[in-house]
Order: sequence, then structure tokens, then C-alpha cells
Amino acid sequence: MGKTKQSMSSITSEAATQPNSSRIKRLLSSLFNVLRQLASRPLSLIGLIVVALFILMAVFGSTVAPYKFDALIKGAARQAPSAEYLFGTDKLGRDVFSRVLWGAREVITIPGIATTIAVIIGAIIGMATAYFGGLLDEVVSRLLDSLLAIPALLLALVMLGVIGPSPIGIVIVIVLLYVPIVTRVIRSATLNVRSSGFIEAAKLRGEANWYILFREILPSVLPALTVEAALRFSYAIFLTASLGFLGLGVQPPSPDWGRMVNEARESYERTSWALWYPAAAIAVLVIGVNLLADGLRRIFRYEGS
Repeated sequence: MGKTKQSMSSITSEAATQPNSSRIKRLLSSLFNVLRQLASRPLSLIGLIVVALFILMAVFGSTVAPYKFDALIKGAARQAPSAEYLFGTDKLGRDVFSRVLWGAREVITIPGIATTIAVIIGAIIGMATAYFGGLLDEVVSRLLDSLLAIPALLLALVMLGVIGPSPIGIVIVIVLLYVPIVTRVIRSATLNVRSSGFIEAAKLRGEANWYILFREILPSVLPALTVEAALRFSYAIFLTASLGFLGLGVQPPSPDWGRMVNEARESYERTSWALWYPAAAIAVLVIGVNLLADGLRRIFRYEGS
């Protein structure tokens, strides 16, 4: 195991005896070590920079955008990229650069919220089923396996057809799709540490089950959880864009990048730039997150799904 994984995994049995300030210092030290190692790897550093830039775009994009995302510029329909319109305009006269900047917020926040919820739920279920085992483990595993057997896009289309296309609907779909995957990964990681000495020591001390799960097991599976969260976030971005392309994402006039690609496809010969820029934004963001996830995987020496 690598030094970083050992440092993060070591916040287990010592956590009970150390004061909060000491645990916070150890956690900050581990995070700094991870960032330092990411910065030492060129591809991982590129991924980190790309993700950071897109997060800044999501936060400040609406502030720096020259126009509002739904502003119709009179007499500016189908303008090619220029100094005035950096990414050109679409067939309706909307500034593509402004729409890409505005759209970053939803592309980041919806998959981000959904991934966070899926990771939290999956981690709790995975740790609990592996720790307690028995009938609980069997029943939950079979239910989750049945969900994994359904193609992701098909399940998303059926659910959004019932729920209706909306940000909340997309979040629910992503959560249901990724909870089984995260659960399986964390269950496997928990099984690897369930019989460890510090777990047995906690039991002998008479610690409650919740304490063992969240203060002993969770720090040990944190490397696997971190890598899995990064991977799920990447897939969630692509899935959100795919649903937008199919018309099941965030509805107009919101500047969803997937919907922008679909709308530009109809007039590609005359306004090809209106398709390429949002498509390039999706591709760059997904590649950046994947590079970051790969860097985390290498740092933690983690080999997962």
C-alpha cells in the first residue's frame, strides 16, 4: 500500500483517543499530501486544473457572461465566432459563449449533488451489509444486483418518462443508478478490513456498532470511496448530458449543454460552431474528471470497478 493510503487508513483505532484538533490536523495533512502527489503527476495535474476551472465557471460564469443565456440578440442569428461573439451565435441569435458559461452551473451541480447523495447512501449500505452480514447482506445484495442488471440509459428513460424531466428527476435517476455500484465497491472494501485487529479491539472495548462503522471502518475505506466518487461524478456528467441531448434533461430555456448539442445538430451545416463548443465543453470536463480520478486511483493504489 502507498504512503497516502496508509496515512488515511491510519485514522482508525487512533481516532478514539485523539482530540478533535489532532484528528483535523491529520485529515488536513492527508488532504495536502494527496494534492501534492496529484500536482506531481502531469496528467493528474491537468485533470485537477480542468475540474477547478469548470467549478469556477459554474460559480462565476453567469457573472462574466456577456449576455443572459436566453437573450436574443437582434440581427445576430448564425454569426460565426468573432471578437464580438467568441463562440458565435445560434440560429435564434443567442450568444453561444454566454450559454456555455451559464450552462456550467447545472452541468456541475446536478451531477455533483446526485453523486454526493449516491456515494453517501452507497457507503452506508455497503459498510452495514458487509459488517453485519447474514440475511441483511444477502437480501440487499440480491436487490442491488437486480438493479445493476438493467441498462442504465434504459432505466433512466423509463424513470424520467414517469417522473418527468426535471433537475430533481435527474438527481433521483442518478442516485438509483449509482447507489448499487458504490455499495458493491464499499462492501468489498469493508470485507477486507472487517476482521482487522482494530475492529476487534473496538468490539472488545464495547463500542457501539455505529461507532465502529463511522469511526473505525469509514476511514479505512475512504480511499476507495474517494476514487469511486470521482468516477461516478464523471459518469453522471456524461449521463446528464446524454439525457439533455434526448430532451429528458433540464428543460428550455435553461442552457443545458446536451440540449444545445441537439438543437445545433438540426442546423449543423450553417452553425456548426453552436454544436462543437458545448460538445467540446462536455468532453473536456469528462476527460478532466477521469484524469483526476485516475490520479487518485494511482495515489491510493486502488484497483476497483
